[in-house]
Amino acid sequence: MRHLLYISLLAFSVSLMAVDRPNILFAIADDWGPHASAYGTPWIKTPSFDRVAHDGLLFTRAYTPMAKCAPSRACILTGRNTWQLKEAANHICYFPAEFKGWGEALAEHGWFVGHTMKGWGPGVANDANGKPRLMTGIPFNKRKAKPPTTEISNNDYSSNFDDFLQAAPKDKPWCFWYGAIEPHRGYEFGSGVAKGGKKLSDIDHVPAYWPDNETVRNDMLDYAFEAEHFDRHLGRMLENLEKRGLLDNTLVIVTSDHGMPFPRSKGNANPMANQVPFAVMWGKGIHKPGRVVEDFISFIDLAPTFMELAGIDWKDSGMAPTSGHSLTDLLFADHGGQITASRDHVLIGKERTDVGRPNDWGYPIRGLINRDYCYVQNFEPTRWPGGNPETGYMDCDAGATKTHILNAHRQNPADAFWALCFGLRPGEEFYDLRKDPDFMTNGATDPAMASMKTKLHDQLYTELKQQADPRMEGKGDVFDKYEHASKDNVGYYEKFMRGEPVKAGWINETDVEKKLP
Repeated sequence: MRHLLYISLLAFSVSLMAVDRPNILFAIADDWGPHASAYGTPWIKTPSFDRVAHDGLLFTRAYTPMAKCAPSRACILTGRNTWQLKEAANHICYFPAEFKGWGEALAEHGWFVGHTMKGWGPGVANDANGKPRLMTGIPFNKRKAKPPTTEISNNDYSSNFDDFLQAAPKDKPWCFWYGAIEPHRGYEFGSGVAKGGKKLSDIDHVPAYWPDNETVRNDMLDYAFEAEHFDRHLGRMLENLEKRGLLDNTLVIVTSDHGMPFPRSKGNANPMANQVPFAVMWGKGIHKPGRVVEDFISFIDLAPTFMELAGIDWKDSGMAPTSGHSLTDLLFADHGGQITASRDHVLIGKERTDVGRPNDWGYPIRGLINRDYCYVQNFEPTRWPGGNPETGYMDCDAGATKTHILNAHRQNPADAFWALCFGLRPGEEFYDLRKDPDFMTNGATDPAMASMKTKLHDQLYTELKQQADPRMEGKGDVFDKYEHASKDNVGYYEKFMRGEPVKAGWINETDVEKKLP
């Protein structure tokens, strides 16, 4: 086994020596789940993502460890799971100065690093001297363009990338972070049909935990229309690189920070919340492009990948030890499917992903997903998973689907969709994804599933202990004690209940429950 490993590593090294170190274009959408025409989704058209997949690799099992913007992006940058990142496990946090990201490491090693729009965040990231850190490099945001809807950003992402390329020194490698804010909420309701030319009948599957009606289908199509906006700018960036003769030696990675901003997705811990689209293209580097890779990969694998391809030894990067593994075994393989046997699962979790609970507490979760099963432990099942009803379920972004489910529950308290999306949850959840891909039936107490549930529980705990997760040491309350970086939101629940003026956050006024469930 060691001999085979040595041969594999040697092959990777030879492959890297045969090409120039690549430039890097990292394109990350905001709140886009694994919905692309390359995956066979009929209600979304993503020709640019599809091009990257066709000319490179399409990954079918890519996940973020935590399905919220700032924690997910912290994992991407550091190569560490959120429970290894102290304050950065939480949303809108003070990013610990001790954890360096690959954007900073590349800049320190001579790379020209820049970004447009959303890098790491939201939150505050200062160095030990209180100076703002360039987590994803120099910002390029001057170019604006008229957006196709009232809710889409006017940032001309592709023109700002052109400005970056114009500024990039000719004798340096570069790295650009394209951080769109689509398809983050809000949406212009009905825009998918009215402006995107879509039809409600285009949708082939509405997840079983949402009602299948015009409101929800319109909401899904509006989400798709915004994801297509991200894809159009990606296409212009690829054309720009091609025109400049840079595309073949640019590593292009296209993904999103987590799943869609709908109930039971973003801000939760499950297959819908944590799975992301993921495609990679590198003309001079990837072996046998066009492959579909079925290995489980995690965002913590990105930092070691970038360091290896940049020729920077991890110990020289100044970054804290990583739990991730470079993706070069997959980039340089000669076949698709399952390539590396050990890449057969991912870990997921959650801490404080929004305010709206008493004492600013979060909803702590740890879980494990493999090809067949999803195991989840909810450490505080007496807390509301989507945020407290009396403050508007703030851990779920406002939108048409959310409001419809809440209104239906008020009319019929027995409505099953509310229970699935917003109701209290048991301490353990266990789903057989082969029979139940929408994870509707919790088998945690099913005797027939007890043996497999125990196996995944033990595997999860073994790995979390190896990673020094405070929750494995009985110190999980530390995450609730970390300070919130938005002063307006500190003590939000208590201020709201006292009737003090506070920012409403991601809720509609009608989302606030006047009478508790």
